[in-house]
Amino acid sequence: MTSSIVTKSTFLDEKVQAVLDRLHALADLNDAIAIQQVLKSGLDWYSASSEDKAAMLSEALLPISTDVGKFIYGIARSISAKRIVEFGTSYGISTIYLAAALRDIGGGLVIGSELESNKVARATQNIAEAGLSQFVEIRAGDALQTLRHPGGVVDLLFLDGWKNLCLEVLHLVSGNLRSGSVILADDLSLFPEELASYLEYVRNPVNGFVSVTLPLGDGLEYSVKL
Repeated sequence: MTSSIVTKSTFLDEKVQAVLDRLHALADLNDAIAIQQVLKSGLDWYSASSEDKAAMLSEALLPISTDVGKFIYGIARSISAKRIVEFGTSYGISTIYLAAALRDIGGGLVIGSELESNKVARATQNIAEAGLSQFVEIRAGDALQTLRHPGGVVDLLFLDGWKNLCLEVLHLVSGNLRSGSVILADDLSLFPEELASYLEYVRNPVNGFVSVTLPLGDGLEYSVKL
């Protein structure tokens, strides 16, 4: 007698996996070229505005790795997150992992933020294709404005936008973080200088967090609000 395996994980759903596989493959094709174009442009990255950076990388997905995706899915489920704030939605890859967790928990909302209008449209389409639109609200524009009022208690904050703004976004959302909220910051090894002030803040116990670096993807800082 044969038996079928029943999965209770939305991100293993064939439709969701098809979207994620397509987007990760697209990133493998597009991102290196887009980054090379930025380097050749002569743009002073550190002094450039967020708008200039977004325009230059409008065709780059800049996704989390699949391991980081599985991890943020697992974290969202383990803390029974109901409201998640995401700084830097891009094409919606990380959003799909987070929204999949909310569907498996039984409901909730991912509030995404994205400055580049082209990416807002792409993310909206990708999330709809994955069948997860009801769990996502993408706010277009400057995250320092769009995330000012997250609309309730935030259980999980995922920081994957411009690294020099991560600390500002944390301060912006901090009033809505509950005790036990999880804060995740990505790409530590890629942007050590831009993330230095953020890491110094969350690693200092006087600021009310316990924090540790995880060797996932390009480095992930895992912090919990005490």
